[in-house]
Amino acid sequence: MKFRYLTLGVAMLATLPAYAHDAKSLHGGRLADAGPYHVELVAKEKAIDVFIVGENGKPVDPKGFKAIAIFTLGGKAERITLAPSEKDRLSGTAATALPANAKGAVQLTAPDGKTATARFD
Repeated sequence: MKFRYLTLGVAMLATLPAYAHDAKSLHGGRLADAGPYHVELVAKEKAIDVFIVGENGKPVDPKGFKAIAIFTLGGKAERITLAPSEKDRLSGTAATALPANAKGAVQLTAPDGKTATARFD
């Protein structure tokens, strides 16, 4: 009898719509998850800006964050150091212009020392 109720409960849960928490691009960039954050990557020519958004959907102050962006450009990996600039972003400059959909990752180090990686494929 208990098995029947368990089976019924599992079947009912399977019919519920999936809950998806989708962040929205606020700056026209590409989005990826990085641990407890959503990361928006905006690349224009050689300039790279990364915006960090918390799980609550609100911007996170980048003060105290460090980041490295690693992209494959021309068959080679290019590492770009990103540092807080202005009040709402981490910024850096690449040696060469980035294509619109560059493949790579951004590794964040939070002020508490925890790291998270956003992958852009």
